Amino acid sequence: MSKTTPYRHWALETDMDGYAWLTFDRADSETNTLSKEVLEELDSILDEIKASQPKGLVILSGKPQGFIAGADVNEFSLLENRDQAFELIRRGQGVMDKIEAAPYPTLCLIHGYCMGGGLELALACRYRIAMDDPRTRLGLPEVRLGIHPGFGGTVRLTRLLGPAAAMRMMLTGRAVNAFKARKLGLVDYIVPERLLKQSARSVIEAKPKPHRPGWAAKALNLPLVCNLAANSMRKTVARHASRKHYPAPWAMIELWENPTGNLKKQYEAEAHSVAELVVSPTSKNLVRAFFLQTRLKGLSKGTEFDARRVHVIGGGAMGGAIAAWCALQGMQVTVQARRLEQLAQVIVNARKLFDKRLKRPKLVRDAMDRLIPDQEGLGLSHADVVIEAIIEDAGAKKELLKTIEPQMRDTALLATNTSSIPLEELSTVLERPERLVGLHFFNPVSKMMLVEVVKGTETSEGVIADAMAFVGRIKKLPLPVQSAPGFLINRILLPYLLEAVLMVSEGIPAEAIDRVAVNFGMPIGPVELADMVGLDVCLSVGKVFASHLSHELPPGLEELVAKGHLGLKSGQGYYRYRKGKPIRSKQRKVGTISADIEGRLISRLLNEAVACLRTGIVADADLLDAGMIFGTGFAPFRGGPIRYALDENIETIETYLDELKEQYGDRFAPDPGWKDLSETL
Repeated sequence: MSKTTPYRHWALETDMDGYAWLTFDRADSETNTLSKEVLEELDSILDEIKASQPKGLVILSGKPQGFIAGADVNEFSLLENRDQAFELIRRGQGVMDKIEAAPYPTLCLIHGYCMGGGLELALACRYRIAMDDPRTRLGLPEVRLGIHPGFGGTVRLTRLLGPAAAMRMMLTGRAVNAFKARKLGLVDYIVPERLLKQSARSVIEAKPKPHRPGWAAKALNLPLVCNLAANSMRKTVARHASRKHYPAPWAMIELWENPTGNLKKQYEAEAHSVAELVVSPTSKNLVRAFFLQTRLKGLSKGTEFDARRVHVIGGGAMGGAIAAWCALQGMQVTVQARRLEQLAQVIVNARKLFDKRLKRPKLVRDAMDRLIPDQEGLGLSHADVVIEAIIEDAGAKKELLKTIEPQMRDTALLATNTSSIPLEELSTVLERPERLVGLHFFNPVSKMMLVEVVKGTETSEGVIADAMAFVGRIKKLPLPVQSAPGFLINRILLPYLLEAVLMVSEGIPAEAIDRVAVNFGMPIGPVELADMVGLDVCLSVGKVFASHLSHELPPGLEELVAKGHLGLKSGQGYYRYRKGKPIRSKQRKVGTISADIEGRLISRLLNEAVACLRTGIVADADLLDAGMIFGTGFAPFRGGPIRYALDENIETIETYLDELKEQYGDRFAPDPGWKDLSETL
């Protein structure tokens, strides 16, 4: 092969048969992303390639883990205004246009991730070949950053797949595996790694007709059908994202429904739309959430601890879910419970999870083989990680920990899944209290990304590092917090839930309270959330808080639990449930109490967040915001509680808290941490 002048991020080689091989390997980065400099280099290289008139161009990645992860999100935060954004987007579009307009066949070889701008580059090529590997994933997740594809993706994907499939991919932001991509027509071929380059040569030589959607898919572009489909899409989007808070999916629908004539104008309209979105508060906060997530992922990389065997004690809903999740991630898991019927239910629930996530029978079978019922606890002495996940009772947990410690390997990690009990209280029974760490998973385990990694006063730093590595290994986000009643997430969330329950006791309808919270941006209302968590659990945690933090339990909670009205799991709590869904009143009006509901709910949450920051439960405001976004779903478009408070103005919030204190009592007294927060600005 002959090599041209080397570039910083790209390597171009031309072989003896006249094929050009362009390898993307971004310098000083583990991941390929499309920065301004990368695109400028690619622009120059494409001119060089065109001048040499190759037999064909193959674009591939030099990174072992994937093709291209997307545009460089770091550059989004540098954009000061809409004009700068428009210029950057148009530059990227221009490069993709050059690839599409090439007078010779263009093809990309995809392995691992192919996301966002990376997929848009692939779409500009005439052909796409994907590697047959479970790690191969293709998607356009821009909507999760508050924008939509901007390098021509909204036009090219719709043209390739048809409007229905294309809009579904872009509106959800979900990635597809290689086989789904082939079925959709997103890739042309799937081949094993050893045949990738050979297949590229064969395709370029044969020059097959590029994929195009069938007549039924194209029919959606007819004006009347298009209008009906767009309205249907809006109804679907409205169930998940309000136009006010998340404008990107709505903008995508409008782009498709109202094409502006020729392709050139469509690309320009796409660029204008993205430029408007990328500098909006929603996008800036969602980008911030992206960086917070990246920071949490990075916390799991501080040690070589490599857990392979996990022993979970507790066959209840939480213990079983933790065990199943670990098995799903490739670990050998033994799960211990006193009753065989509990273990049987763990296996049934795990099978449902594996069927849903893995699809293929062989992969499901392998996962089931890794999950071993263990009533006698035989796996305890072989485990790298032991997780206690029994009832939230300090006495029961201490008795168990005292029993299992002598049976564990010296190097094994000892973790408790307590959601509220300080580790100092539990570790008193241990010979080596420094080895106890909290791993607080959130329900449902299969959906919630966050795990609080709790450090007691005696927990060693090495144990914390190993625990965070384990959390990363099972594809969760570790959040380091200090041991305290409720730790971070429940500590902040409980006053918010208690205030909602108190309002119900005052006669405010649960539906009204939940509707206000959802309108604020919460994924679920606080009353329904209390029912989902379980009113018995809320009561148990509330009593811990009452003894440590002087929080008062709202009237009626103990009575409901005493009657067996525990929420979703019993079929009745503050709501009654039918087939797992709350039966709601059809009355939609909230009336003049709306602002008061929001003020009381959010003010208590913000006040407690500031108290946690002041007392050092979490190291800094960014970690607190990350915890609340990924642990509770706190309105991501608001950037987290502390970011929201700063945007709203600290003085204004303190004044409002004083007003609420006068009206409702001392629970609204502004925490001293507000002054600390103000001084750090």
